[in-house]
Amino acid sequence: MTSPRVACIGAGYWGRNLVRNFHELGALGWLCDASPDTRAVMAQRYPGVRCTGSVDDVLGDPDVAGVVIATPAETHAQLVRRSLDAGKDVLVEKPLCLDLEEGRSLVDLAERQGRILMVGHLLWYHPAVLRLREMVRAGELGRIQYIYSNRLNLGRIRREENILWSFAPHDVSVILGLLGEMPENVKAQGGNYLHQKIADVTVSLLSFPSGVKAHIFVSWLHPFKEQKLIVVGDRKMAVFDDVQPDTKLVVYPHIIDWRDHVPVPTQGAAEPVAVEKAEPLRAECAHFLECIRTRQQPRTDGREALRVLSVLQQCEEALQEAPSRAETLQAPNGHPVTAAAAPAAPAYFAHESAFIDAGVDIGPGTTVWHVSHVMKGSRVGKNCRIGQNVVIGPNATIGDGVKVQNNVSVYEGVTLEDHVFCGPSMVFTNVYNPRSEIRRMDELRPTLVRRGATLGANCTIVCGTTVGAYAFVAAGAVVTKDVPDYALVIGNPGRVAGWMCSCGNRIVFEAGDHKGACKSCERRYRKAESKVWPDD
Repeated sequence: MTSPRVACIGAGYWGRNLVRNFHELGALGWLCDASPDTRAVMAQRYPGVRCTGSVDDVLGDPDVAGVVIATPAETHAQLVRRSLDAGKDVLVEKPLCLDLEEGRSLVDLAERQGRILMVGHLLWYHPAVLRLREMVRAGELGRIQYIYSNRLNLGRIRREENILWSFAPHDVSVILGLLGEMPENVKAQGGNYLHQKIADVTVSLLSFPSGVKAHIFVSWLHPFKEQKLIVVGDRKMAVFDDVQPDTKLVVYPHIIDWRDHVPVPTQGAAEPVAVEKAEPLRAECAHFLECIRTRQQPRTDGREALRVLSVLQQCEEALQEAPSRAETLQAPNGHPVTAAAAPAAPAYFAHESAFIDAGVDIGPGTTVWHVSHVMKGSRVGKNCRIGQNVVIGPNATIGDGVKVQNNVSVYEGVTLEDHVFCGPSMVFTNVYNPRSEIRRMDELRPTLVRRGATLGANCTIVCGTTVGAYAFVAAGAVVTKDVPDYALVIGNPGRVAGWMCSCGNRIVFEAGDHKGACKSCERRYRKAESKVWPDD
């Protein structure tokens, strides 16, 4: 069967790979590039292929069925539109364009004219990614909980678009395809280090209606190349590492078991996944030719490209909302001037994937870790430790020296005094009788956790209660009423089962005795009915 004839527009860093593949597939008829030197090299390398510097030459040839565009991203929209208007099918490198509305216009134009519009989201032609999608759809990893990707390198640094638009489209495309849903919330942070208006490093956080979260870390200021995507399920975890020469997909049967109300990780041996060895770009090029022949819808068509564009544009808007690293002011005469003094660096540490809203107060020495969010109106004291995937606020209050472990939400109405410990995945509530269809945020019941109290892993504190100073709520317990100072609470519903010293060990009271002591630190206590206090 005779292969459709295509023309490649752009034979630079990536375009030359497309030229090679289409030539080897016997489909390359034209090569168009603005550089005479590039055209001379290509003409010598591919005799018989017509070379030109004019797009009109390509679009005016009736024998050209498809146009392949590998030019700078800022030129994509114009070239795609011209090619569609000339009656050509189009394969354009990612991104489709740099504006969502422009993208919609191009997709509508292709559909009206009955033309193929395909975007080079290359990973959907990678055997390892296709196998990973099969595993996710078959439930082999269990319920998907979290996805994160790193696409890092030293260069290629661009000036047409920032790192988000240059590197992240591949990862956004794969994450959306694996989950089969669009994010309901998108946030992003970035850093501009080489140019004040172009981000070199970005971290984007996507939150999906199913509860899955994903983050995408991209940078062209990295000491080595890394292209890794990790999918975390509740049964297994999969790692796609495209830098590895052979084993690119590995599954880890790691799970978290609950033993005595404590989460315990169980690690299994890595399981390499066998996948076909094939060049993804060759598969992509062959797929485009097949779509031209059969008029089938491309795997990465215009509609899929619009979903990716939508997420990228939301990330870009989030980046613009954040203050730039090197802000300038505009003088009355119109000349930009550097601000007299840059804002002082915060005295706390926040991981680059964390989100800190405007209008929050975080004390010195506090650390906020991966993908955590401190919402507006909240106060976090000094020397606190905020773990991963923690949400604080809005309008929550946390004292000094507090530790909030992973996967905890400290809602509005919750106050934690100094040196409170919140164990992994413990739960606060703030509405007593919630209904999804009835708004009750004006019925919040405040929760107070007094100094030094410990809230164990996976316990629940029902709103409207006070947990006393140095009380100890055991893992998995459910607190439905006030807890006295120094009390040990276990069970569901929670009940007082003993008394705890401020050092975290049991206080021993002899039968019928109102005096007791901690066997560890020997501090002495007194007891009367349901109350315990230090006997200082």
